[in-house]
Amino acid sequence: MARGKLRIYVGAAPGVGKTYSMLSEAHRRVERGTDAVVAFVEHHGRPRTEVMLHGLEQIQRRELEYRGTVFTEMDVDAVLERKPAVALVDELAHTNVPGSRNGKRWQDIEELLEAGIDVISTVNIQHLESLGDVVDSITGVRQRETVPDEIVRRADQIELVDMSPQAIRRRMAHGNIYQPDKVDAALSNYFRPGNLTALRELALLWVADRVDEYLQEYRAEHSIRSTWQARERIVVGLTGGPEGRTLIRRAARMAAKGSGSEVLAVYIARSDGLTSASPKELAVQRTLVEDLGGTFHHVIGDDIPSALLEFARGVNATQIVLGSSRRKAWQYIFGPGVGATVARDSGPDLDVHIVTHEEVAKGRGLPVARGARLGRARIIAGWLVGVVGPALLSLLLTGIANGPGLANDVLLFLFLTVAAALLGGQLPALASAAVGSLLLNFYFTPPTHTLTVSDPKNIVAIVIFFAVAVAVASVVDLAARRTQQAARLRAESEILSFLAGSVLRGETTLNALLERVRETFGMDTVALLERTSDVDPWTCAGRAGGTESGKPLLRPEDADVDMPVGDHMALALTGRVLPAEDRRVLAAFAAQAAVVLDRQRLVGEAERARELAEGNRIRTALLAAVSHDLRTPLASIKASVTSLRSDDVAWSEEDEAELLAGIEAGADRLDHLVGNLLDMSRLQTGTVTPLIREIDLDEVVPMALGGVPEGSVTLDIPEELPIVAVDPGLLERSVANLVENAVKYSPDGESVLVAASALGDRVELRIADRGPGVPDSAKDRIFEPFQRYGDAPRGAGVGLGLAVARGFAEAMGGTLAAEDTPGGGMTMVLTLRAAPGRPPVRPDLPAQATT
Repeated sequence: MARGKLRIYVGAAPGVGKTYSMLSEAHRRVERGTDAVVAFVEHHGRPRTEVMLHGLEQIQRRELEYRGTVFTEMDVDAVLERKPAVALVDELAHTNVPGSRNGKRWQDIEELLEAGIDVISTVNIQHLESLGDVVDSITGVRQRETVPDEIVRRADQIELVDMSPQAIRRRMAHGNIYQPDKVDAALSNYFRPGNLTALRELALLWVADRVDEYLQEYRAEHSIRSTWQARERIVVGLTGGPEGRTLIRRAARMAAKGSGSEVLAVYIARSDGLTSASPKELAVQRTLVEDLGGTFHHVIGDDIPSALLEFARGVNATQIVLGSSRRKAWQYIFGPGVGATVARDSGPDLDVHIVTHEEVAKGRGLPVARGARLGRARIIAGWLVGVVGPALLSLLLTGIANGPGLANDVLLFLFLTVAAALLGGQLPALASAAVGSLLLNFYFTPPTHTLTVSDPKNIVAIVIFFAVAVAVASVVDLAARRTQQAARLRAESEILSFLAGSVLRGETTLNALLERVRETFGMDTVALLERTSDVDPWTCAGRAGGTESGKPLLRPEDADVDMPVGDHMALALTGRVLPAEDRRVLAAFAAQAAVVLDRQRLVGEAERARELAEGNRIRTALLAAVSHDLRTPLASIKASVTSLRSDDVAWSEEDEAELLAGIEAGADRLDHLVGNLLDMSRLQTGTVTPLIREIDLDEVVPMALGGVPEGSVTLDIPEELPIVAVDPGLLERSVANLVENAVKYSPDGESVLVAASALGDRVELRIADRGPGVPDSAKDRIFEPFQRYGDAPRGAGVGLGLAVARGFAEAMGGTLAAEDTPGGGMTMVLTLRAAPGRPPVRPDLPAQATT
């Protein structure tokens, strides 16, 4: 069954029209005959959105009870049974009510997609998981309901629903988003112009990045190499020299002039070496470009200008920034340089900027390696000097009357042979030696104009000339090959050094390492394949490069290059066939990839083992609690009931009332113990889902005092306190546990003080008692599960009250700590996050701005 397609409407804030656009699309599809239904759409009392639901089939929602309140959620089973062609599911990041089939609505949507149902959904940009910290710093509101970015990125279609901040605020003022009684609070808090502008920019940039991914996939699928200047991408060519920092800063200033511009710094190591590269300087430049918001890339290429242009076109760059050459004037005899070559070959779609710096013309520090790769121009020059040169020299010498003599003629021809060897290598030199010896014999050795040599001394001279020419050519060629080998080894050492540095810097994720392999060798796709035995199919442990729609790499045999790693693992690459000398470096990458994969799995196993050990500890403590603490109130209840049912004793009304009171007290204790056990179980399994609301402390704290004797607590909660963003139910339970614990340890006649105060963007609630207190060494231990301090009697509790209170506090984004009470005793300090703004807000207006 084919997987369904997902379409998402993304907005910057509530009220921009995401749900309205989604319903409009549904009406268009229904008019075209598509079977579309409303699986879950929340109109939030907005009349125009509610009208759009008319005429659309709606699936009955599922009702769930949570903490005495009935909530409605999408009925996944009903949608699957109905199996429409298209289902409308609002609020992608919504957290389902506990007891639902899945914890998150996007997980419900995944089930519908797997069943072949197309889904249309909505999400606000602030609910993307990667933007949580950014949104918190902008708005002061931490989004508790988030969706992984990958879920949204995998959508088949993403559409931005945009609206200016002024228009959103007008809609808010007209009552089109919230009810009139909530408008003032919303406009002065979350819907401030600055907040909306920043969120709008986040939405535009995020959607632009996704559009860029689609563009890269399209260009790769259609083999498009020319630059499409959809946005500014600036490539900085680095040599490892000190001028790199100047180039990076210059490129960053250029990028800052246009919104959405990118800076990509690239260092290219070629097989003939880049002699001025400094690993230490490269590390500094890498840190600098990343601090400025750019990315650093390390690739290998035989020809630096070609590799740089290939990289720039591969990332769809629009500009290249290079530094003025550090070569001295005489070094230009070896070629025009990288900058001039890149500028000449860049074409009309790439702008090349040559930036001056303090190191211009100061030299590279070491001479350029010669003869490593001679290039076509030098080889042609070598053949011209070796073959044409002797012919021209012969014409010149024969035109001179009484020439310089045979000895000097031999030296002149030998000079041309040496020059041919230096320019073109061994073959032009050998050809020059052969042609020179023939010309010497024919024109300058008596008898002339014939290949016969009459004087044996001349024969010796010609033979020596040929031998010397061959020897010189061989030595020059050997030196060139040794230089090439040294340069390649240097390039390999740079790659391996960079790999080791990446590991030391903590860049050990498998995908990052595979991406580094792809960039280094210029491949299209790199995948790490593994299998459990020789007959099992290969599975992909990690992959980098390629397109989502491209053919997956399933076997090493399908790759252009495969590097075995052990018996059942292989690194597979597609794009081109690598030369044999590159496989040595590839083997190092492959071995490191296997190590990284094993390390990731070991870390995961260690984490699971830690969780199992913690679970075993909790279970052991729970068995101990059940064996004694829970049986104690049960035994008391059992004894009282048995006494009441006994026919042997005639109980008076006072005695019966006392026994019934004992039963009630035991039941209350048992209920309290079981409640704490259930709460601790929820905390241990991570199923506590706070429903954050903005509320005043004086609405919650008094409700938490119902379980303590009257007059045992003194409240001091000022009316001017800021409202807090909490889950009222969790806060009530936390405060109740803290107060009950404080009352239990307070001396008779001493009341517990519950006071609140504001501290910056936080609100502190302090519960102070005059009990025996706790030493500093035990202040953290008392918050652990099943811990009771000192000589607390058995049956007084299972030691979960403080653990549950801290767990609930942290789940709401707060903290709980213990301090000494001045004059003796202990104070529990519960720190909560204040909601943005001081005006009181009705509890039903969510602190999280959700659609």
